[in-house]
Amino acid sequence: MTVTSTEPRKDLRRSTRVQIRVRIELQATGSSCEGETIVVNLHGALVKTSGHLELGDRITVYVQLTGKCADARVVHASRERPLEFGIGLDRPQNIWGISLPPADWREED
Repeated sequence: MTVTSTEPRKDLRRSTRVQIRVRIELQATGSSCEGETIVVNLHGALVKTSGHLELGDRITVYVQLTGKCADARVVHASRERPLEFGIGLDRPQNIWGISLPPADWREED
């Protein structure tokens, strides 16, 4: 027996996602690669890279458009798309250059 809920699924995202392509550089221990964002939010991004990353890798993300960088961690690695990764920023922040961010993009100090 399958039970289905008629209630809408809660979005578990902590901040609104914004589709934007921004050129980035990622640096991990002993290696670096270029890439671009696919979707961003205050807490991280889905990125496409020129090199492979491992789940759990500690990285530094540099955003070419803004000149800002942030420490992050690889939190998702796609099996279907081997060069797409979800990254989580260590500290919520708008490093992406979104000039009119969604209302829930309040940076925590």
